[in-house]
Formats: sequence, structure tokens, C-alpha cells
Amino acid sequence: MASEQDPTPENPHRRAPRGVADLPVREANPTNAPAPAADLAGFKPKRRASGENSTPLGHELERRSPTGNRSARPALTRRLIVNADDFGRSHSINQAVIRAHREGILTTASLMVNGDAFDEAVGLAQQNPSLGVGLHLTLVCGRAACGPMEIPDLVDAQGALSHSPVATGVRFYFNRNLRLQLAREIGAQFARFKSTGLVLDHVNGHLNMHLHPTVFSMLARRRLEWGIRHIRITDDPFMLNLQLAGGNWLYRASHAFIFGQLSRRARRILDGSGIHFTDRVFGLLQNARVDETFIRKLLPRLPSGDSELYSHPSLDEFPHEFEALVSPHVKALVQELDIQLIRYQDLKDPSPA
Repeated sequence: MASEQDPTPENPHRRAPRGVADLPVREANPTNAPAPAADLAGFKPKRRASGENSTPLGHELERRSPTGNRSARPALTRRLIVNADDFGRSHSINQAVIRAHREGILTTASLMVNGDAFDEAVGLAQQNPSLGVGLHLTLVCGRAACGPMEIPDLVDAQGALSHSPVATGVRFYFNRNLRLQLAREIGAQFARFKSTGLVLDHVNGHLNMHLHPTVFSMLARRRLEWGIRHIRITDDPFMLNLQLAGGNWLYRASHAFIFGQLSRRARRILDGSGIHFTDRVFGLLQNARVDETFIRKLLPRLPSGDSELYSHPSLDEFPHEFEALVSPHVKALVQELDIQLIRYQDLKDPSPA
């Protein structure tokens, strides 16, 4: 699978944002229980009371979830998870994630348990319990949780995973002998996340490798063992993206097709499993171009139901994605459009059909 990040878009004179050293530290939740979504720091979109009319029509409408289950939520309600991938990969990313959560619209982050700044990320997450933290499963372009002796066919002598997503995907699919080692590595990453004491908000994969047929089937079969309740189904609507952005046509068309197929397969596998996911996901086709211009175009066109927008905010490599998440104009637009900011753990269980 191709990389989801290109080199930083041109803007060499952008001022680097300040760090988080002077920001007030929040007290950790001693019970490790998830904080209410309404506690999202720095920005609190208006929420309707349960007894109020939820649509301009003044009556509730039903909608269908991707799995065919009816939801009691009104059809015109728009809820958005705003996620940051690669949490724990570097100090710069960690700073951007926490500032975007405290000062902006970021609601969740996906943790790389073998990232160089993993310990710092865990500490920051514990100080900010309203941030939903999930597992960013890393099976390519990173380091493994297991040692080379445990998974010799997946890593080199230094424990580094392959840097070729396409070659790795081919091997995972055709080499059945790798599956035991693959399950061992995935299990080790879940175990390391569990050791942090954080609530597992969601699961996704670095470069969205979690949707690979071999990997996804494994996640679905062992969902109870690994505690998976929410997962990203990376289906970025291509026709809508064409109306919002330009350029990178080959990348966008190919990724829309590949991940559209993988997402349809994933939804069929999850039907009736109890695992929940959003109706759609934005960010894949932007490839490190989730900037303020894109978000301000997306929000008014955001479809009803539950969506996820993910990006890769940092203070050095992708500062434009960080600045978009803390933009006063973006925050005001979310409030003006009455878009509810949520985490994966806030997705409601669908009602019986």
C-alpha cells in the first residue's frame, strides 16, 4: 500500500508554533475512566438536550448504519471525530496533538506504541483524559514490539519492519507462513497499549495497513481477545473529495478505488460483530494536505451521520495540519454549523432493526 504522506507542501517561511511547556497541566483521571466528550478542552460545540428537537423539521428521522442496523439518532445530526495519527512518534507530534486537543477541535489520537516518544505521549494522554486514544497498529515503516528472534521474517536484525508497504502487503497476502508471526506482533502491540492503563478508544493502522485482508480478518476474529470495539473503516468519498480539492489525481483515484474495495469487504466482515465505525472517513485522499482551506470547505458539506477526519499534525513536518486544527475560523465554523465533536467511544450502539 502506498504511503499516505508526501513531502511537506511548500511554505518554508511558516513560523513554528510554540510548545506546550507553559500550558496548564490537567489532573489525570485516577480511575482511568473515559472523560465525557463534552469536556473537550478549548472548544465545546453546542449540544442539544435530549428533550429538544434535533432537526430543523422538529421531528426525528431514522437512518441506516453501514451494517444495516437502524440508529435512533436523527438523520440530520452531524457528528465528527477529529483524529491525529502517529501520536508517540516524535516530541513534535506529541506537542501538536495536545495543543490541538486543548486549543482546537482535535478529539482523538492514535498511539504508536513503539514510537520514539511513546512514554511522553502516554504521560500527556493521562494528563488529558478527555482525549480519546487508540492504537495506531504499526506493521510497516516502524519498529516492532517483538524481538527479531520472535518474528524473524517480519523484521531485520535491528527489529525494524519493512519500509515497503506494497511488498509487505503482497507477502502478508500470499505467504501463509507469516501469519503466526504477524499475530504475535499484533498481539504484542495490543498488550503494550493495555499496559498504559489508557482506555482503548479505537484501532487503526499506520498507512491504513489494518485494512489489509489478512490483517483485518485477524483483527475481526480476535476482536474479543484484543478488546476491539471501534475501528476505522477508511472509506474517503471520492466524488465529494473531487469537489473540495485538486491535484494528485492518480494518487487520489487509486487510493479511493483500493480503499473503497477494502472498506466494503471490511463492512461485510463486521456485520453483526458489535464493532462500531463511522459512516465515512476523510483525510486519506488529502495525503498530508488537511489544511485550513480543505477543512473549511469540508465542514459545510459534511454529510449527516458519523464521520472521521484524520490528519498528521506536528510542529515541524506538517505544521499546516496543526494550524488548521487550532484555527479560530475552523472552530467558529464547527459551532456555527452545529457539528458535534465526538470520540470513537462516544459512538452509540445501534438499536435493533
